[in-house]
Amino acid sequence: MTMEKSLAASITPIVKALYKEAIIDKISAQRILRNAKLTSVTSVHPYVTLSDYKLINEKTGKPLSIEFITQFVAEMNGLAYLKVDPTKVNVNKVTDAVSQAYATKHKILPVDITPDTVTFAVAEPSDTSWLEELQRILRLKVIRVHSNPLDIQRLLFEFYGVNKSVKHAQKQHKNRSIDPILNLEQLVKLGSKGNLTADDQHIVNIVDWLLQYAFEQRASDIHLEPKREESKVRFRIDGRLHNVYVLPTLVMGAVVSRIKILSRIDVAEKRKPQDGRIKTLTSENKEVELRVSTMPTTFGEKCVMRIFDPDAVVENYEDLGFSKDEVKQWLQMINRPHGIVLVTGPTGSGKTTTLYSTLRKLATESVNVSSVEDPIEMVFQELNQMQVNPKIGLEFSSGIRTLMRQDPDIIMVGEIRDLETAKMAVQASLTGHLVLSTLHTNDAPSAINRLMDLGVPDYLLRSTLAGVIAQRLVRLLCPHCKEPSKVDAEAWVSLTHPWNLAMPDNIYHKVGCLECRNTGYHGRTGVYEIMPITGGLRKMIKEKMPSETVAAECYRIGMKPLRLSIANLLKEGKTSLEEALKLVPPEYD
Repeated sequence: MTMEKSLAASITPIVKALYKEAIIDKISAQRILRNAKLTSVTSVHPYVTLSDYKLINEKTGKPLSIEFITQFVAEMNGLAYLKVDPTKVNVNKVTDAVSQAYATKHKILPVDITPDTVTFAVAEPSDTSWLEELQRILRLKVIRVHSNPLDIQRLLFEFYGVNKSVKHAQKQHKNRSIDPILNLEQLVKLGSKGNLTADDQHIVNIVDWLLQYAFEQRASDIHLEPKREESKVRFRIDGRLHNVYVLPTLVMGAVVSRIKILSRIDVAEKRKPQDGRIKTLTSENKEVELRVSTMPTTFGEKCVMRIFDPDAVVENYEDLGFSKDEVKQWLQMINRPHGIVLVTGPTGSGKTTTLYSTLRKLATESVNVSSVEDPIEMVFQELNQMQVNPKIGLEFSSGIRTLMRQDPDIIMVGEIRDLETAKMAVQASLTGHLVLSTLHTNDAPSAINRLMDLGVPDYLLRSTLAGVIAQRLVRLLCPHCKEPSKVDAEAWVSLTHPWNLAMPDNIYHKVGCLECRNTGYHGRTGVYEIMPITGGLRKMIKEKMPSETVAAECYRIGMKPLRLSIANLLKEGKTSLEEALKLVPPEYD
């Protein structure tokens, strides 16, 4: 089955086999074959043509996707099916097996190589014209697996294009040493001329590929980590880091310099940490913002880019993971004319997304919404955003003081870190403004004591604090592969203690499939603990009760703790017990 065949000759055996296995009905099969006969030679792969019909598998009720068709044809031809995961392929090693021209000509992609074998993902399972020749040249046993032809086409460019750029960049500057300021450990050759230039076209290609690849993989962060000889590129996907690529340390230095140019920070300054931002487009022309942070390490500058997708800021609170009752409570807190509302949780728990989603809903034409942030993570035209700049004395506290002169209705403070900022937030609330901010605590009740520990007087806290919400992000089980399992009674008690939540008959556990990159998880959702400040709590603030006593009172009057929010997700089959136990707040153990 080659691309030069007519569409009818390529597609007929597949359609007949699908009909024979009762995957498609007779009418659909006849329609596809009739249309194929009317089409001459085509450059579109037959799998794409079949998937464009949007047929439904008669056995399972699921769509006939390109992945399903690829897997079906692999079985027809006696081959294993492989969904190529680029993060698990040693690109530098496999691309040495065959040239780009040879791989492109035969539509084969090297994906693994051992001392005895080399594995190729093939787009055309019936084409073996290259097999004997390649085994003779490589003197290795060639193993063929069948993969999505569109993946092979894309990855041929990525594997060879990026690898070619890395090799050219390394070869071009192989006699150059690394600046001793960048690498505290490496020996320096006398008379060295410096580093690889950041504007080298090969470096531009590597950075462009890296960013687009991160967008495709749904990464939230990109980590560039220099080491002694080979530096690592890692992506954080659904809260977990994955190794993606290995770059020579010399090339990594140039890649970081290129990123610094794009983020408009000082390229020459390599001795101290710097922050910047990049605004760019994905391959689908969607705007994406990246917050860039660099810091000097033993082997060079480490760079982390946090990716902010504007689509993460949603219209409906339910899309963030709020239940109907939680939406009602949250709206009561943020629709007050004045007061302080705090969002708490560790770094990476989704506080920013919750705040921005809330502010965009509050920012109507009749309301002035202003913020002071460090840094501004996402830019929205509905908000008046100001960034902290300590170099010129613009701190959170002075920023709030400025905003109060700007006739605001709602003020957002990026984070309450010190007494001065807390006092200004309280002052803004007392003068009739709604103040939203974040605080780093493990649960909602702890926020009260944290503010008092900072030095906020209890009488001011009673007057201004309207409510606190604590949140976490929980990985969701992949809906395509999750499977039911019995509940471990001991683990369930460990999760729900001291609350007596009824144990479900079944829960779900992760499996791993093509859709989730064999992780078993796909996407994340928020879980929340919402604490409105009631009269009883104000009395406890006055009496300076410890967090444990405050928490006990909150739970007595009906506040649902984070632990039970996670347990309910587990009962609904949305996450796994393993994931739930990882997120249990340590204070409750």
